[in-house]
Amino acid sequence: MQDRKLTPDMVPVIKLARSLKYNYARIAAYFQINQGRIADVMKGRRFPEIPAAKQLPADFPTA
Repeated sequence: MQDRKLTPDMVPVIKLARSLKYNYARIAAYFQINQGRIADVMKGRRFPEIPAAKQLPADFPTA
């Protein structure tokens, strides 16, 4: 299985989910991306200018 590409529309949800203490694995599984891409976003290496979302998508897994 090949990972999907990290896109700018994923970033707000990633940032919000991390602020809500979701772990990298759960977020990565939701987007079907590598956990390293989550780390890239959180460390500001990818899309640092994009703010966090106001709310999680309705289909996002619960904690």
